[in-house]
Amino acid sequence: MSQVHIPENELPTSLDPISATQAAYASELTDCRDSLVRGLPVLVSCDKQLVPYFYRCLRDRLKAEDIKTQYLDGRPRPDDPPGLSLMGRMLYHLSEAVRGAVEERVLVLPHLDLLMGGVRGGGLSSEAREVVALLYENPTIVWLGFQDLTLGVPEVIENLFPRKVHILGVPRQRLGQLVTQSEARKFGQGLRVFELYRYVSGVNAVQLRRALSAVDGEDYPADPQPAWDQLRNATLTSDVTIPNLDLHGDIGGYDPVKERLQLEIIDLVKSHQAADSAAAAERIEALVPRGIIFWGPPGTGKTLFAKAMAHALGAAVIVVSGPELKSKWVGESESNLRRVFVQARQSAPSVIIFDELDSFASARGTYDGAGVQHSMVNQLLTEMDGFRRNEMVFVVGTTNFVESLDQALLRPGRFEFKIAVPFPNEEDREAILRIYDQKWKLGLSEEALRYAVKRTGDPIEGGNQPYSGDHLQAACRALARQRMRDANTGPSEPRDVEAALTAHVERPRLTPFEERVVAVHECGHAICALYCDNVPPIQRITIQGDLGGALGSVRLADPVNREIVTRKELLDRLCVLFGGRAAEQVVLGDISAGAVSDIHRATQVARDCVEILGMGTMGAASYRVGELAEPTRAQVDTAVLELLQEAEERARRLVSEHRPELEALCSALLTHKVLDAKTLSTHLPQRPNG
Repeated sequence: MSQVHIPENELPTSLDPISATQAAYASELTDCRDSLVRGLPVLVSCDKQLVPYFYRCLRDRLKAEDIKTQYLDGRPRPDDPPGLSLMGRMLYHLSEAVRGAVEERVLVLPHLDLLMGGVRGGGLSSEAREVVALLYENPTIVWLGFQDLTLGVPEVIENLFPRKVHILGVPRQRLGQLVTQSEARKFGQGLRVFELYRYVSGVNAVQLRRALSAVDGEDYPADPQPAWDQLRNATLTSDVTIPNLDLHGDIGGYDPVKERLQLEIIDLVKSHQAADSAAAAERIEALVPRGIIFWGPPGTGKTLFAKAMAHALGAAVIVVSGPELKSKWVGESESNLRRVFVQARQSAPSVIIFDELDSFASARGTYDGAGVQHSMVNQLLTEMDGFRRNEMVFVVGTTNFVESLDQALLRPGRFEFKIAVPFPNEEDREAILRIYDQKWKLGLSEEALRYAVKRTGDPIEGGNQPYSGDHLQAACRALARQRMRDANTGPSEPRDVEAALTAHVERPRLTPFEERVVAVHECGHAICALYCDNVPPIQRITIQGDLGGALGSVRLADPVNREIVTRKELLDRLCVLFGGRAAEQVVLGDISAGAVSDIHRATQVARDCVEILGMGTMGAASYRVGELAEPTRAQVDTAVLELLQEAEERARRLVSEHRPELEALCSALLTHKVLDAKTLSTHLPQRPNG
C-alpha cells in the first residue's frame, strides 16, 4: 500500500475476526496451504489468541483441496479414560491419532509448545519424550504445529518441520482492509495509515479488531487525541509503562547528550510522523537508529535519558535488568529475551532498556560458564536483526563498561549509537540543582546555589568518587528533610547546604597536634597554588575530614582550558602536590605520612611527562618502559626523579618565602575548620597573576 491516507469510502463497512485474519495473513495462509498440500509439516509461531482463527482460515483452504484435518486441543471426548488432565488428554488423543485408523492427512497441534513443557530444564520430561516419539512414529502423517511467540520447542521437534511461519503483528500494507469506515471516523477523515501503524504494528489481526471496536467517541472529532489514547491503552501489554519524563524540563545539564538524541532520533521520528508520502516515510524508516548504548559511571542518569527519549517519542518502556534474564535452566534465558522483544513489539512504539547490558552481553570468549551468555548474545543479535524497518521499537543498553561489550552488538544497524554520560560538570550540576530546587521548594539563594555547585565538585564524603546525578538528588532530598524538620520557610544558605552534604559523614577525631599537622599541610598546598601562575584559584580549604576520605583537602576551581594541558601547567601541578610536604618540613621541622597520596600522584605526572608527553630531559620521544634496555630505562628514571626534585625544591622555596602568610592562613583554618573562597580573600593576598 503506497497511500499515507485512505479515503473512508475505500474502507470495508464491516469485519469479523475470520475476515480480518484472512485479509491480514493472506500470504502466510497460502504458504501454509501449499506446504501442507505437498506433504510438508508446518510450524506456525504466533499469539495463542490468533491460533483458532488462523487454523479455521487454513482449514477452509485445505477443504478446497480435499484435505481433511484433525484438531488435537485436548477437549474431552465421550470415550476418554476417566481422570485425565488437559495435558493427559492431549497426549492420549495424540497417541490415538498416530496409532489408530486415521483418514485425516493433517494432524493439528495447537499447543505444541505446552506439550513440550516450554522446554524448561536440562532435558525433556517423560511426557515430552513420549510426544517426540509419537511425532516421529508415523512418517505418513503431515503435522501442523503452533507455538507461542515467547515459548520455544526443542531442536529435535523443530527439525520435524521443514516449513516455519512466523506471525507477529499485521502488515502495514493490509491496514486498509482491517479498519471499518465507522472506526476510521473516530480518528477523523479517512484512515491515516502510518499514524495508525505506529500503535498497532505488533498486535495481531484479532487483537486489532477488538481494540478498534472498543474505541468510542464522536465521529470526525475536532480533537482525535482521546481516540488515539484509547487505542494506545488497548495495545499496551503487562510490564509496560508510559514514562512522563521531559528530556529538557526534567533532566538538568548534559546538553551534548540531549542535542544528539534530539537531532539523531527524536526529530527524525517526528519528521516520519509528518511525512506526506509513503516513499518519504519509508526513507526515514531506513535512517532511524534502533539501538543506542548509554555508557558511563553509575548514577549519572543513563536510564533517565532512555526514559526521556521514550517520552519524547510517545513510546512505552520495558526496563529489564540483565541479571534477571539469566536462568539456570537450559534455554530459559533465551526464552526470557524472546518474551521481552515480543512484549515490546506488541506495545509499539516502545523502548526496551537493558540495564547492565554487559552482565550478559560481554564479548564472547571473555567469560566463563556453561555458554549461557554466548547463547544470550546470539539471541539478542537474532532479535535485533529481526525487526521490520517500519516498527517503532528501540533498544537501549546501559553499561559502565562499554569496552567489555561484544563487538557484534556495536556494528551499524544494531547498537550503532554509543553516547557517553559522564559525571556532571559544573554547568550540569547547576542545572540539576536548579531543577531539584524548584521541584522540592528548597529555596536556594544564589549564594547557596553557587556554593553547592562548587562544593559538589569535590569527591563525595567518605570516598573518592565525584558527585553523580544520584548523589546530587540525595543531597537535595537531605536538604528538603532538613528544612521540613526545622520548619524553615526562608531561603537556604551555604551553611544549610554544607549541613545537608555532611550530615551523615563520620569525621575522624583529631588531637590538637594532628589537627595542626593537617592544617599546615593543606595551607602548604594553598600557598603553592596561590603563587603558581598556571593553577586555578582556590575555592575551599578544609580540615574536617569530609572530602574523599582525606583528613583535609584544598579544592581548586575548574580549569578554564579543559582539553589542552601545557608543560607549565603540569610543572605547577607538581609544585602544588609537594606543597603540603614542604610546609611540614619548613614549619614543623618534620614530615608525616600524609603526603603519600601526593607523592604517588606527583610521580605519575612526572612519569607521564617523561615517558609519554616528551616534556622531560629525555626529549620529544615516547617510551614503553617495559620494552627498554636497562641503560635507557635508568635514564628515564633519572629524568623522572629530576622533575620531582625540582618540583619539591620549588615548593619548599615558595613556602619558605611566604611563611608568614602560611602561618596566618593556618591559624584561620584551625579556628574555622573550613575556609571558602569568600573567607580566603580576607586571609590571602590577591593572586600575583590575577
